[in-house]
Amino acid sequence: MRNFCQRLGALRRTIHTTCRMTTTFETLNFDNLVLRSLPVDSEVENYTRQVSGACFSKVNPTKVENPRLVIFSEPAMQLLDLDEKEMARPEAAQYMSGNRLLSGSETASHCYCGHQFGTFAGQLGDGAAIYLGEVVNKEGERWEMQLKGAGLTPYSRHADGRKVLRSSIREFLCSEAMHHLGIPTTRAGTCVTSDTNVIRDVFYDGNVIQEKASIILRIAPTFLRFGSFEIFKPTDSVTGRKGPSTGRNDILVKLLDYVIKTFYPEIKPQDDQEQRYCSFFREVVLRTARLVAQWQCVGFCHGVLNTDNMSIVGLTLDYGPFGFMDSFNPQHICNSSDEGGRYTYENQPNVCKWNLEKFAEALKEVLPMTTSQRLLPLFDYEFSRVYMEEMRKKLGFFKHFATDK
Repeated sequence: MRNFCQRLGALRRTIHTTCRMTTTFETLNFDNLVLRSLPVDSEVENYTRQVSGACFSKVNPTKVENPRLVIFSEPAMQLLDLDEKEMARPEAAQYMSGNRLLSGSETASHCYCGHQFGTFAGQLGDGAAIYLGEVVNKEGERWEMQLKGAGLTPYSRHADGRKVLRSSIREFLCSEAMHHLGIPTTRAGTCVTSDTNVIRDVFYDGNVIQEKASIILRIAPTFLRFGSFEIFKPTDSVTGRKGPSTGRNDILVKLLDYVIKTFYPEIKPQDDQEQRYCSFFREVVLRTARLVAQWQCVGFCHGVLNTDNMSIVGLTLDYGPFGFMDSFNPQHICNSSDEGGRYTYENQPNVCKWNLEKFAEALKEVLPMTTSQRLLPLFDYEFSRVYMEEMRKKLGFFKHFATDK
């Protein structure tokens, strides 16, 4: 009987393992909830424009010439139930470049606004990123797939919608490094390059060169950000700019309810809408404080901590001119365009808190500022708590003293 039970257990494990490894690019379990839940732009033509009354615009990736897989992250691709054997297929580069669309995928780009370097910039949006859809894996986890560098979108403005290999490799490596350091982050699944050329002024000195268009697959529960809620912003008193969906509180409520239900299930539906939104804002404050505390503990500098680069679920988002300090320097600046030093290493906690204030402003039509402002001091407490806890671990200090700082 004992041998029979052992053999039965082994058979079950074999069947379980086999089932887990049968997912292919063609059989990914797509469930594109965000496009069913939030308004999508009725305009189907792909041209630069202000997008009013919508959170997404349908758009297809632009094909590249001779795509080829440079690298992939096996742990990241396993989030989608795709294994190493599947990544070895010649079709992998076709799918991960956007040249061939996945069955069940619905491609779109996200509309958002943002405060950039402290100033409201109006509509921004996914200028080079294209949503492929959401995969629900065999563990029941929901993962959004996004191609960065996949071509023009309605939000590309004066850019070409492309990324190059050097920046793509940087984002790929840092995304996975941050994950394995235990810091919440979007993931990088693949990096694909091509023979399609793009023009870049690498040193911003007028000397342009040709580089190879490259695309990375980014994976996260969601890529929604603080700026997603700023599309409803009325005319800014300083810049005169406004969000493309000013006054659409109906969409604001839809967006809030979708985010809470999907990513904050611990916030239970209540009759009191304001209390629900209060609990949500509180949790965003705490997650943001924890995130930046972890950055500070490893010397990570984001470089462009604008509101459009702040994740609504507390992830490190949008790796651009980031950097790590080689030696401790509180005034370290990793972004050469940050001439005023707004985003220095030591300023990151204060900037993140300032961004939360702007997020509170974006919610004021449904969550009074008097309520959200009372929650902001939680940021300082949580930041200090997590920072001290992480630094004690790094230094091997196991006893807590009231004078620790």
